[in-house]
Amino acid sequence: MLTPLATWCGMGLHWRGVMRLTTCGAWTAFTLLLLAFAILVSCFLTSDFSVVYVAQHSHSQLSWGLKLAAVWGGHEGSLLLWALLLSGWTALFAWRSRHESDALFPLTLSILSLIMVSLLLFIVLWSDPFLRIFPPAMEGRDLNPMLQHLGLILHPPLLYLGYGGLMTAASVALASLLCGGFNAATAWVCWRWALPGWCALTLGIILGSWWAYCELGWGGWWFWDPVENASLLPWLAASALLHSLYVSRQRGSFRHWSLLLAILTLILSLLGTLIVRSGILLSVHAFALDNVRAVPLFILFAALSLASLALYGWRAREPYPATRLGGGKCETLILATLLLFSAVLLIVLVGTLYPMIYGLMGWGRLSVGAPLF
Repeated sequence: MLTPLATWCGMGLHWRGVMRLTTCGAWTAFTLLLLAFAILVSCFLTSDFSVVYVAQHSHSQLSWGLKLAAVWGGHEGSLLLWALLLSGWTALFAWRSRHESDALFPLTLSILSLIMVSLLLFIVLWSDPFLRIFPPAMEGRDLNPMLQHLGLILHPPLLYLGYGGLMTAASVALASLLCGGFNAATAWVCWRWALPGWCALTLGIILGSWWAYCELGWGGWWFWDPVENASLLPWLAASALLHSLYVSRQRGSFRHWSLLLAILTLILSLLGTLIVRSGILLSVHAFALDNVRAVPLFILFAALSLASLALYGWRAREPYPATRLGGGKCETLILATLLLFSAVLLIVLVGTLYPMIYGLMGWGRLSVGAPLF
């Protein structure tokens, strides 16, 4: 929390060392989270069953690889992993931008820090992975057999890596609204951070499909399950974002497209966590559900989403160049691509959330599958 506060104070006082201060804060947060995660890993590797989370998701006879993967096999550990990887992206952004003097960069770090603070606050209050029991359990409950697969080692970290990269790009876009507007240079910075995030998310989705195919044997790689769709939604938004950013950085157009898609990518990344971890939707992938945490997760999602949209509505009033279909075949084709991605995203979003809306109306519970899509 000190990093965004110090950033705002430093910029208000026109202090030239504000970037050094935010960089120091980002690296301090990453170091402390890395230490916390290392302690949790140590508890799993040594079978410390005095920790409730370890007793619930591990066993003394598990191989060291599965013990390591079990760290993020449940709710608490997976959120701590996400916080760690997001702080890693923040620290990397701080290091790459340490010599920059533009206000865009410390503002980006402050936005990333605010997102990370919100996530850590939820972990501390509702999802503490270090709760202890006394006397310690004699043996752990073991890891869910369906999670004892190579996919658990690779799939969740890659998804969170992807979310972190996309959130970094979205934070750059939001920061640009606070310091003069979104231009071609900002689009290049966004594109540079969105691309590796998109690549990690793509690889994570592919590995997740392979894992599900091996374990659940559907006879196919994709089942249109809510948890699968939770990662597909930000991927669709990010794919459209990369196309839009290409035009924004080359020709200076499609700026509102780029801003809205960046914000949408951030919102859908948060929505994915809400779907996967809250239990609000029926899913064959649901291994770490807790309806008690659904309310604070929804509040966190709603607060960050509304704040992002409010910032866009407040600051994106300046007249950007309009999208000109006559500017060339490239713009026309990319606009058609953006519309196609948006249509597919809307269909998947409605199909995924329809069961939740159906349940909230008191009509019962249902699950939507492949026939709808």
